[in-house]
Amino acid sequence: MPHPLPDVLAIRWPDDAANPPADTLAALDRAAGILSAGGLVAIPTETVYGLAAVATDADAVARIFAAKGRPATNPLIVHVADPAMARGLSSAWPDAAETLAAALWPGPVTLVVPRGGTIPDAVTAGGPTVALRCPAHPLTRLLIEKVGAPLAAPSANRSLAVSPTTAAHVLDGLADRVDLILDGGPCGRGIESTVVDCTTDPPLVLRPGPVTVARLSQVLSASVAAGAAHPVDGVARAPGRSPRHYAPRTPLELPARSAERVAALLAEGARVGWLTSAADAPDARRLAANRDLVIVPMPADPDAYAAVLYATLHALDKRDLAAIVADPLPDTDAWRAVRDRLSRAAAT
Repeated sequence: MPHPLPDVLAIRWPDDAANPPADTLAALDRAAGILSAGGLVAIPTETVYGLAAVATDADAVARIFAAKGRPATNPLIVHVADPAMARGLSSAWPDAAETLAAALWPGPVTLVVPRGGTIPDAVTAGGPTVALRCPAHPLTRLLIEKVGAPLAAPSANRSLAVSPTTAAHVLDGLADRVDLILDGGPCGRGIESTVVDCTTDPPLVLRPGPVTVARLSQVLSASVAAGAAHPVDGVARAPGRSPRHYAPRTPLELPARSAERVAALLAEGARVGWLTSAADAPDARRLAANRDLVIVPMPADPDAYAAVLYATLHALDKRDLAAIVADPLPDTDAWRAVRDRLSRAAAT
């Protein structure tokens, strides 16, 4: 017998309200009960939706891996309510972690620190470190407080697929593999957090994200390294490092000359989606007359581009296209995270 689809409960906290509405508090209480009983709840954050389980419950963590089809070698990020909870999950709290947490939490940066004894092996892929984050979404932090325990929460989708930035994306991707979905609206950042290994000197960016290398260096008043390509000590310390990741079902291409590639695909009779920041350029206007082309104007600002990228890929996946083509992006620190996501999504 098929399992029923999960309930989707809206949670809101109006800016002018001192406390969340009663229905939101009831939804959080229900979610906390499910999590405390070993269940899975999809939760909103400022980056993407996460598939949450109590991080100290090994059986619940195993359910995350099963629901996502995630390999055991890919560690999870643990979400905490505040820095005090994070320190309690670490066997040592590096100075760099203290400085970054003080300046950037709550927010889209994950800190890799020495692992404490309460974290199961499955969370860290058996490694000596744990990745910790304090999300900016206030209702998610309130949920963690209600549970009274940290939450392991990778993106709430099937492994390697496009991450979800709305509750509808979660339902489409996981269906009955999750016990409850909390709908906090679209995610503002739109891509996953920056991951920084604080156990190295200098600290090392293991995954680029909304917080740039320049910003991290500014906070630490010291240089920060970037671009770790291989697992440290033979064990991955951060998720999102697979060569192919964040990938739509429709093949994604990143040609050097996107307009030429789009024209060639259309000439072959293919239906094409085109992500371009130059929708008003002559080539785009000329090709726009083709009924087999879906042009998606993309922002010229990296943060705005990131905020809509995954939602755009989800939408194009529903258009029965042969290919998605994206314009080349600037090779700068500000664009590093978006370039990373697109390059992994386009990998074969």
